[in-house]
Amino acid sequence: MKKLLLASCIAIAAAGCVSTSMQSIGSNETNTDVVAQQSAELSIPFEKYTLDNGLTIILHQDKSDPIVAISTIVHVGSNREKPGRTGFAHFFEHMAFNDSENVPQGANRKMIEELGGTRNGGTWSDGTIYYEVVPKDAFEKLMWIDSDRLGYMIKTVNEGALEREKQVVKNEKRQRVDNRPYGHTGHVIRKNLYPEDHPYNWTVIGDLEDLQAATLEDVKEFYKQYYGPSNATVVIAGDIDIAKTKELVKYWFGEISASEPVADMAPMPVSLAETKKLYHIDNFAKLPELRMTFPTVEEYSKDSYALNVLSEILSSGKRAPLYQVLVEEKQLAPSAWAYNSSQEVAGTFTLHVRAKPGIDLDAVYAGINEALARFEEKGFSDKDLDIIKAKLETKFYNGISSALDKAFQLGTYEEYAGDPAFITQDIKNIKAVTKEDVMRVYSKYISKKPFIMTSFVPKGQQELIVDGSLIANVKEEQIVAGAEKNFDSDMSVAYQKTETKNDRSEPELGDLPLIKVPEVHSYQAGNGLEILNVEHRELPLVNFKLRIEGGAWLESFDKLGTASLLSQLMNEGTKNKTPEALDDEIGLLGAGINISSDGNSIYIYGNTLARNFEQTMSLVTEMLLEPRWDQKEFDRIKASRLTTIEQNYARPDTIASNVFYKQLYGTKHRAGLPTIGTKNTVASISLDDLKHFYQNAISPMNATLNVVGDISQQEIVKSTKHLAKQWQGKAIELPEFKTPAIVKKPKVFFVDVPNAKQSVIMMGKPGLNGTDPEYYPFTVAQNRLGAGGSARLFQTLRIEKGYTYGAYSYMSQRHYDTPFIARSQVRTNVTLESLEIFKDLVGNYAETFEQSDLDTTKNLLMKQKSRYFETINNVVGMLDTISEFDLPHNYIEQQQQELQSMTLQQAKAIYNKHADEQQMIYVVVGDAKTQLNRMKSLGYGDPIVLDKDGNRL
Repeated sequence: MKKLLLASCIAIAAAGCVSTSMQSIGSNETNTDVVAQQSAELSIPFEKYTLDNGLTIILHQDKSDPIVAISTIVHVGSNREKPGRTGFAHFFEHMAFNDSENVPQGANRKMIEELGGTRNGGTWSDGTIYYEVVPKDAFEKLMWIDSDRLGYMIKTVNEGALEREKQVVKNEKRQRVDNRPYGHTGHVIRKNLYPEDHPYNWTVIGDLEDLQAATLEDVKEFYKQYYGPSNATVVIAGDIDIAKTKELVKYWFGEISASEPVADMAPMPVSLAETKKLYHIDNFAKLPELRMTFPTVEEYSKDSYALNVLSEILSSGKRAPLYQVLVEEKQLAPSAWAYNSSQEVAGTFTLHVRAKPGIDLDAVYAGINEALARFEEKGFSDKDLDIIKAKLETKFYNGISSALDKAFQLGTYEEYAGDPAFITQDIKNIKAVTKEDVMRVYSKYISKKPFIMTSFVPKGQQELIVDGSLIANVKEEQIVAGAEKNFDSDMSVAYQKTETKNDRSEPELGDLPLIKVPEVHSYQAGNGLEILNVEHRELPLVNFKLRIEGGAWLESFDKLGTASLLSQLMNEGTKNKTPEALDDEIGLLGAGINISSDGNSIYIYGNTLARNFEQTMSLVTEMLLEPRWDQKEFDRIKASRLTTIEQNYARPDTIASNVFYKQLYGTKHRAGLPTIGTKNTVASISLDDLKHFYQNAISPMNATLNVVGDISQQEIVKSTKHLAKQWQGKAIELPEFKTPAIVKKPKVFFVDVPNAKQSVIMMGKPGLNGTDPEYYPFTVAQNRLGAGGSARLFQTLRIEKGYTYGAYSYMSQRHYDTPFIARSQVRTNVTLESLEIFKDLVGNYAETFEQSDLDTTKNLLMKQKSRYFETINNVVGMLDTISEFDLPHNYIEQQQQELQSMTLQQAKAIYNKHADEQQMIYVVVGDAKTQLNRMKSLGYGDPIVLDKDGNRL
């Protein structure tokens, strides 16, 4: 692997060793003509070289959009940690977003967003990644920030930042693990599958007590050991000049001190002597869940490819044995999954079933065994393999659709496969999998082999646990008021600045990139269907979105959920094709087609290879115009929907949203009730109800087809001629609902979730219709309140206080007076304190909004538009906005002019007009035992206690 090369370069760094190779993914001079032809279709040109200090650099030029992405992969994940210091790699990722020697405090988190870019990081078992995308004029600023983080951040770390990030990471753990159903499953499986000294014995986020014990010395030791240039790869992709970029790389990254290479970890597969059955009584779960986890092999091994295919064969599609037995025949669950997860040193293969309410998991276990026995007896066909391989090509292209995607791929292959061009071999390996390979790995790793079984069941339903299971060791955190340490987020530390030959002060912006709005073509079919398209020739793909206005807006109030059930049923075969046959035809095209709905519309989304667009549209036409109306499928879907509704009672965030909208809009406005319906309304819906709704809600006169990709308007019209001819209907008038009166004084509503580790907070009031001329100006005016990580809510509640993982405000664009919302999930014992911050920041925002805030907003929003047209999905979204809200094709240019002309007085006035805090309601979902009485101190009277459906208690 590449580490051997880097070690030799570092050893003779004084001699100026630089290893350079100019390659293209999928190209090799020794390839045969056949392989070369295939490779040309998969080409991502790149240049790779190594700096004297050991840092690997990969450059990829893509001038299709005026943006640049940088991805820095550091080859250190939780697998490098030690028992007693778990979660440290992830914690360090958080620490690395603070200041460094030459980049001021807060700039890393705020500046990139304010420059019109996006940034984030991620940690997994095997690595850590930092990534950003900015308009090209901010490219050198990004180089300055990234290089300083890698080489010059450790001296600036202080106790205040350490304690703040501890609290932020703990909030993240509460949100993702402790305060959600089945959140502890990964912990239970790892602790019982891997020995205590195995690097996968703990979860990436780690144990809270380990995190709390972290010291500054631990941070510095971790940095010194793993954050050297020899253990990292930097990928720069986008609208760059290669020669100039090399100069900038040498200037900003070249002076970072060299480091000792970190050896790659050798594979460490594990085995089980016997099956272990474990259970946990889950505070949040509403449904019983069973998982069976088998130890397998590391990534890129031959067996891992066959195991990936095996997972698809077992659970994907209507012919999959897990689906047939558990979902169709025994009706034990709405779905069943199988997935292989091969990582750097070991892997797992999981069978995962979340059953229907009240189902005994012994029955699920028996069903899984029956499905596996059927697979052993019947196997699978060559056609099944063909479908999987057809999907691969489309999946590959989708995976490199943006500059950042390409940076991810190049860097990942470099660090974990030893070569950024490994994608060619990766695809070959997948396509080379045979039926014999799949059956071999099934026999080797799954059939009659020991596994870890977990039964997670709701409170009071212990009888559903698989017989013979032992209680799992799960530690539930106790949230205690005042237990968290106070910290000073503005604390600074004294240190001697590292001497550098190059000036490391903040560089100037480059030339402002020119933003070119793509040309939009429009066409009106004879049946009234509107077609909008943009040619996007970068990849041989086409994405489309057919939107039919109406959706849940057209439902009768005693049949809420009809549109959602209809859209789901329309995915399940056609008049002349069984669900299985339809799945096969879509799969053989390497396409994806999905019908769904929301409060305003029914949608048909599609993604396909350009050469298969006409065949894909033929299937869309059949799905749309010839539903199967299968009673058996309807019964299954309806049962699944009722299960989902039940499951939502375990999700505090969903509870908060449903309750908030009900209190704001009431029960006579469609927005006040769940889009997917309620238990009572869904239970009352029949197949005839769906047929009636279909006849009255599906019309081309209310529809627009948005198409973007490697295709011309002429080809689109040709491919949709049968749809335009066969689909007929009259325009459907959409009902209007009167927005309820705004409250005269704030109210606080509270929903109890006993023992919740976090409280969900939502506040807001009815706002603006998406067609209102003041909608866009309002989004501009409120931007610095909560539109992203650089805004006030996030900066105060997360960065300054450490109360939350994130906090935001927004107003969605819809065809009714959608609410202005501010929301967050905060640590339980600071619920009142967080509410007071919301009250202050939202209520006093206009008074404290200054010209500098408006200037920042203008700069941010202007530059963000440079990314609007990067991928075909972005452009499909733009077309959908144009058609849905009847906007001119150049509405983005008009918004730019409106943005530039906005004054401070106008911004303040429009915010005050539509975001008066004294007209807002507050909804809190949390632990009533410890927090309910505290709500009185907010000053808005006694909180009104509601159940999880939003009814007063």
